[in-house]
Amino acid sequence: MKPSRRRALSGFRPLTCGDLLLTTTGDGDEMLNTSERIGRDEHVWSFDAGRQPVIIVDPGTIIEIETWDCFTGQVQSEDDTLENIDLTRVNSATGPIGVRGAEPGDTLSVTLLDIRPNEQGAAMCIPEWGQLIDSVHSPTTRIFKVVDGTVTMNEHVSFPVRPMFGVIGVSPESGEVSTFYADRHGGNMDDRMNGIGATIHLPVFQSGAQMAIGDMHASMGDGEISGTGVEIGGVGVIKVDVIKGKAGGWPITETSDAYFTHGTSGGDLDEALCNACEEASKLLVDEWGFSREDAFMFLSVAGDLGIAQYCHPSPGSVIARMRIPKLASNPRPFRE
Repeated sequence: MKPSRRRALSGFRPLTCGDLLLTTTGDGDEMLNTSERIGRDEHVWSFDAGRQPVIIVDPGTIIEIETWDCFTGQVQSEDDTLENIDLTRVNSATGPIGVRGAEPGDTLSVTLLDIRPNEQGAAMCIPEWGQLIDSVHSPTTRIFKVVDGTVTMNEHVSFPVRPMFGVIGVSPESGEVSTFYADRHGGNMDDRMNGIGATIHLPVFQSGAQMAIGDMHASMGDGEISGTGVEIGGVGVIKVDVIKGKAGGWPITETSDAYFTHGTSGGDLDEALCNACEEASKLLVDEWGFSREDAFMFLSVAGDLGIAQYCHPSPGSVIARMRIPKLASNPRPFRE
């Protein structure tokens, strides 16, 4: 199937990045040479083993994607709380995108080349959600402004933008999983490390992978303890690649100096932490020749175990991560 063409996105802002393919416009600006564009209306609410892609691309393709905020545009003021919005329209993901040559047992690698949030987002206190919910008034909504790299909460509080995607995943091995949850296929990973420059390595379960991405945040803290980051729409630029014959048990996030294994659970933090540790140990043993004992001790002395998502109580997933530093002994997740 020939890749389809999508309309150009409104509000496109040039990306300047010296190590990427760039073209120069007539006014001297540099623009990333994207070959495909997908608008936010091409979205899904779940990852489905039987779903067909809206577009099929080759490995190496650079794609510009537009995403809704997690509320799909329903929250525009502080009067818009969780109790008066349509909860069936939460956490959409743009796609799915099929990638030629991606087969079960492979890895789909998605590099986040740029993430450009819009100028207004929102965060919430949600009834019965989060570690501090018994001490606050809920439901409560706050509107955040995002301008020139700064997030403004109110006249006293502002901080640098730290954009990332909360939802990124592929079709699961079987059945259908809501974009609200995370598991081995990815999904609602809510890991702030999934920001600009990161590559997310997703295990492939279906031919073509069928990747979808969404739930942009202008900023989100580890744990996301109230249940929201700065929820915002915007535009991302991604590159997709395939690693043949290699796959982790869960998604792996790779940055310039480390890679992060993940573990998920339906609600048990200890289980999620253990899964992230097991996944890290398995990579070191299977890919880089560590003994189980050396991997255990190495992760204890050089790794960093942490929490990506643990809004408790809530009906969502618990996501843990283990940071593995890139060293000569283990310079990347998979041995070539």
